[in-house]
Amino acid sequence: MQIRAFVIATALLFTTAGFCRADSDTEKKPVWANLDIQLYGYFKADGSYDSSRTTTGDYTVWVDSEAANPNDDEFNMTAKQSRFGIKVKGPDHGQMQTRGHLEFDFYGGGAPDNKAAPMMRHAYLEVNWPENGIGILAGQTWDVMGPLNPSTLNYTVLWNAGNLGYRRPQVRLTKNVKLKGDVDLKLQGALARNIGTDSAITGTDSGADAGFPIFQGRVGATVPLIADKPTVFGCSGHWGQEEYDTTAGGANKSFNTWSVNLDLTQPVNEWLNVQGELFTGENLGTYFGGIGQSLRAIKDANGVTINHGNEIAAMGGWVAANLGPWDNWSFTVGAGIDDVADGDVNVGDRTQNSCIFGNANYAINKNASVGVEVSHWRTLRRATGIAEAIRAQVSFIYKFF
Repeated sequence: MQIRAFVIATALLFTTAGFCRADSDTEKKPVWANLDIQLYGYFKADGSYDSSRTTTGDYTVWVDSEAANPNDDEFNMTAKQSRFGIKVKGPDHGQMQTRGHLEFDFYGGGAPDNKAAPMMRHAYLEVNWPENGIGILAGQTWDVMGPLNPSTLNYTVLWNAGNLGYRRPQVRLTKNVKLKGDVDLKLQGALARNIGTDSAITGTDSGADAGFPIFQGRVGATVPLIADKPTVFGCSGHWGQEEYDTTAGGANKSFNTWSVNLDLTQPVNEWLNVQGELFTGENLGTYFGGIGQSLRAIKDANGVTINHGNEIAAMGGWVAANLGPWDNWSFTVGAGIDDVADGDVNVGDRTQNSCIFGNANYAINKNASVGVEVSHWRTLRRATGIAEAIRAQVSFIYKFF
């Protein structure tokens, strides 16, 4: 009887608590009531033909060696670049504003095209004091250095062909300064995750093994020059180190990674805008410089890596002109090049990679568009010749805001 009475009493207690909780919940606002949430993104279907095999096919970063399979053409089709994002604003507190941002596409994990996996692109929070021109960002987003990207249908926006910079976790401080006239100055500094060379080369995560983050910085200026819209130019760079263990119990070996970058955005008139960047540096593989090469591996007669001789130096840049829109049409033409020091790589490794491209986009309506892009890729390898490919790509895009 006592057990039965206890069970009945417990059931009544939870039932009563449930009714009370339901009543109180009806008085509460949803957790997002004070937040401004914006969903955005697009669905994108890409079909591409390459006259020679490229890396990686769905997108192109360089042309594969033609020594084994010359003029080996290929066709690819994918929807992996489809993108989804969430922007959250608030709640704000007086002069302090808070923001959050999450974005991903489906190029994660090297999954096949019909089983694509999500890949996080951006995930960060911001705290800003607009009246003081100060902002703090924490999370993953674009590098501070090399902030621009050309407008291409190809997923990789001239990465490894002159466009330096990617996304990585960081803590960033921004200070905006209003100077005399219409001149604005932007100062940015960041401590970023040190993502080192592929562990297949060093045998470890050489970025984390260094024990401290990457330092990035940029000074940008917005000034009125030759057009109604202002000119924006900047100087940026990064510095850090990587470390790996040479042998068990042996001394650690360190490598520097650094870059110096210039960027320019120049509006010419209402239908022409020109952008471009230049860079120079060393050990840039994880920044999409050096044509994906960071360190030179010294190998023995059997091809086994016995040492890492040096950082690989590279320099390059890109330029692109955005034209339009005219009615429903807009166009972009551009070119980029990544030039590696020949003496820093082994025979057969990539020494120069360039791309010339042009695309046309037609807006069916404010949401749907179709684009066509043609590009010429040219990849040189030390002492083993040149590989070239013509790439033709068609993209169907539906944007939502």
